[in-house]
Amino acid sequence: IDLPWRYNSDPYRVWISEIMLQQTQVKTVIPYYETWMIKYPTLLSLSNSKLDDLLYLWQGLGYYKRVISIYDTVQIIKRKYGLKIPNDFNTLLTLPGIGDYTASAISAIAFKKKHIPIDGNIKRIVSRIYQYSNLRSNLTKYKFLSQKLINNSKISDSVQALMDLGRVICKPKLPLCKICPLKSHCQSYQNDNVSLYPPILVRKKIPTYNVVVGLIIKNKNFLISKRPKDGLLGNLWELPGGKINIEETKESCLLREVKEEIDIDIKIVKEIGVIKHQYSHFKVIITLFKCHYISGTEKAIASQEIRWIGFNQKKQFAFPVATHKLFKLLDSKV
Repeated sequence: IDLPWRYNSDPYRVWISEIMLQQTQVKTVIPYYETWMIKYPTLLSLSNSKLDDLLYLWQGLGYYKRVISIYDTVQIIKRKYGLKIPNDFNTLLTLPGIGDYTASAISAIAFKKKHIPIDGNIKRIVSRIYQYSNLRSNLTKYKFLSQKLINNSKISDSVQALMDLGRVICKPKLPLCKICPLKSHCQSYQNDNVSLYPPILVRKKIPTYNVVVGLIIKNKNFLISKRPKDGLLGNLWELPGGKINIEETKESCLLREVKEEIDIDIKIVKEIGVIKHQYSHFKVIITLFKCHYISGTEKAIASQEIRWIGFNQKKQFAFPVATHKLFKLLDSKV
């Protein structure tokens, strides 16, 4: 498959693509990857970047801890490894944001070492070929079984082909078994029971939280706060607010949250509207209120930083997708 990160096996390009592809579809990643490589074509250019600039470029891709790990990792690579990505699997595992899968992918694709990146696609292939049903089995078992499918003289090509096979042919639903190059080796295909593999795992229902935020206006500017680096959506900017507690109204929650987070008093003017957003492990229903600043000296109590910005400055800051939805809601009401 023709993909922009396959033009060569440069370890830097492989690393960035694999981090972007974590829990994200290929079609979503492609434009982000291409933009990234134009902006930061080398490890040197990336090492001289600012985290806020990387976060801005990452907007909409989600799972923002990934880009923070990229920033932290490139600083380590610059400081300890002379701006060269280590070719040792265990050393790769010590770098922020690089787990077994990513270390295996870099090792196999860039350095042609026999490490198999085990994800849902490759687990599915293994499950069907060997009629193996223990999806919760440890990585050692999956690596052992999948290594039998790799051509030792073409490790990089074999691993990428296996990735493509799981994504394009050996799909979760309606797999294209008749054109699969491994069908003669596939036990579930030979036994006509492909639909039984892998077994379906029952997913837990994810919770929904009600959240309230405020568009707090002062002298034609509005207030934004920067989330702590180490938490969810770290280093991104947002509108002040928080989760509504039991027996708390939307309005009383907003007044409390703003006081606790920033130590100012506000007047709630009106409700602007509601948006819904889903993260990997929970959903949120966010109500946006228009508010006016009343009094108090702003303090970044629960965030790294706060700023008053003009409405024409929104594009200069990195906001999470949910906040962009709120801005879109706001624009629709103007």
